[in-house]
Amino acid sequence: MIEIKVPELGESITEGTISQWLKEVGDHVEQGEYIAELETDKVNAEITAEHAGVIKEFKREPGDNVEVGEVIALIDENASAGGDDSGSSSDNSKSEEPKAKEEGVVKEEKKEEPAAKEESSSESENRPLASPSARKLAREKGIPIDSITPTDPTGRIRRQDVEAHQEKPKKREEPKQPKASASPEGEAGKPVEREKMSRRRQTIAKRLVEVQQTSAMLTTFNEVDMTAVMDLRKRRKDAFVDKHGVKLGFMSFFTKAVVGALKEFPLLNAEIQGDELLIKKYYDIGIAVSTDSGLVVPVLRDADRLGFAGIESGIGELGKKAKDNKLQLGDMQGGTFTITNGGVFGSLWSTPILNAPQVGILGMHKIQMRPVAIDNEHFENRPMMYLALSYDHRIVDGKEAVSFLVKVKELIEDPEQLLLEG
Repeated sequence: MIEIKVPELGESITEGTISQWLKEVGDHVEQGEYIAELETDKVNAEITAEHAGVIKEFKREPGDNVEVGEVIALIDENASAGGDDSGSSSDNSKSEEPKAKEEGVVKEEKKEEPAAKEESSSESENRPLASPSARKLAREKGIPIDSITPTDPTGRIRRQDVEAHQEKPKKREEPKQPKASASPEGEAGKPVEREKMSRRRQTIAKRLVEVQQTSAMLTTFNEVDMTAVMDLRKRRKDAFVDKHGVKLGFMSFFTKAVVGALKEFPLLNAEIQGDELLIKKYYDIGIAVSTDSGLVVPVLRDADRLGFAGIESGIGELGKKAKDNKLQLGDMQGGTFTITNGGVFGSLWSTPILNAPQVGILGMHKIQMRPVAIDNEHFENRPMMYLALSYDHRIVDGKEAVSFLVKVKELIEDPEQLLLEG
């Protein structure tokens, strides 16, 4: 009997939560085949079978917390799917033959069992292909995965297929009212719904509270005129796509501007370790990405060595991996400074929370046309964006923080400087 254990996932990960079993007891699995999805604080991982055989037992259930190295399933290398070992089956049939003659009905029922098991095994082998996030959403919504019609030409069910399927029954079931209306938790019989927080959401909540309790966080604001950047993008966007195969977005300009400002104000690229400051001489910029399972911050490595095309390609690749739940631990470790763009959701003004142990985070916001005074007599409507810099006041003084943000503003309003300064 082979034990399936929770594998080592990284130095900082010691436990996880079983999201779902991808196989069932009695299923045959090949070596390297996925059998379970594990949700951890940072990434989702799929556990594989290290040996071929038949799954004999699941020791833990979906939703259970498990530790690295813990046995969660057993696989029998010598068994065949849907039945017991041939030797023991033969012996049992011989010893039970006399009884079967006396109890013909019982014998007939026993003959049918293997067929039923084979049918069950066949069904599990034919279970539809689906991404882990799609299976998880379907399970949370109580939707049978095999009732969902995929739009992917390969037949793989994706999250959007589950969401589209959910809209159909929702309209039909509205008159019935959800079971939550009878929940005793509601005030005066009002409907409520209780939902367990995912492990990632619990971790996000814990870390954000810790940051506010352990740092002297302060936020300073400024605004930037986006006219020059938008004009430059308009002139160069087609040629840029033709040459590099990626779009010229705003994030490459802000990443370049942040790196330039960090070089001038290095304490914002540092962290506190005990009674020492660790001032980093490299620039690994975290880019906050919102996903269905929570906010993640993959890291763009050595951003100071990348051109505009390299930055856009790198951010695009990290964003896709985040949306597809394919980020690895290495993608999110070791950032020195973070950029978050609430403007894509329409945010006009916010105070971003630090991504510990970093001591600085830049918040971008919605671009909005506003009247701007050109001189004492003239106004113009300009595309303006509010910028917010949250910083740890323990090591960064107000003068340095404000100067950093002014430098970012200057570089964005005169983007040629970004090209000249590399």
